[in-house]
Amino acid sequence: MPNQNGSVYGLTILSPILDDEKASPSHDLQIRLYLSTLPTGANSPFAKSPGTHLCRLVVMDDVVYVGAPSIEEHLQSKYLVFECNLDATGEEGLEAYLRGLAEHMPDHLDAIWSHCVGYPGAADVQAFIRYMKACQVETTFFFAAVNNKSVTESLRALQTQRAVADFIASSQGMEASRLQAKFVEFAAKLKAEPLPKPGSMGPKRDIKLGGRNE
Repeated sequence: MPNQNGSVYGLTILSPILDDEKASPSHDLQIRLYLSTLPTGANSPFAKSPGTHLCRLVVMDDVVYVGAPSIEEHLQSKYLVFECNLDATGEEGLEAYLRGLAEHMPDHLDAIWSHCVGYPGAADVQAFIRYMKACQVETTFFFAAVNNKSVTESLRALQTQRAVADFIASSQGMEASRLQAKFVEFAAKLKAEPLPKPGSMGPKRDIKLGGRNE
């Protein structure tokens, strides 16, 4: 059904941006400038908010006219678009996630959404939740089909996939008995590896065997 894909929730929020001729720079430009400074990867504020698979923020100036038979239409304002895949089921799960955003990154939320019409601020958590839900539209297309896999499960799967691929590449032509022993050692070390932090699955980090990369 819309918004829900297994245990993963697709959140799409469109917030109208303030149109104030006296604002300099304009509100949409201030949003763009702030977004350009946000850290990514493990340092992203969204990585610190539990349950975020992936998300993006973008300023939408207008809709694109793709030609006939479409009708040319235009937006009445610019919009801040927030799209996110998150671990949640139903409205209670969504509200818990939004509450987590308000608790973990209120300063970032205020710096971005304060340029949008009617934004109440993150300090009043319930007002913040109501505002975000009022700006929500149905999600019918997800970034990734993760279905019933949580952020934790997805991170572990990515870690395992990367480590196994590296092991296979480094073990080509190895004698069978030595390969078996190395795999047992590799499997034990992989099992003991700590769970990757959200946003950290960027540059490769090999599983080390015997003090060196095998």
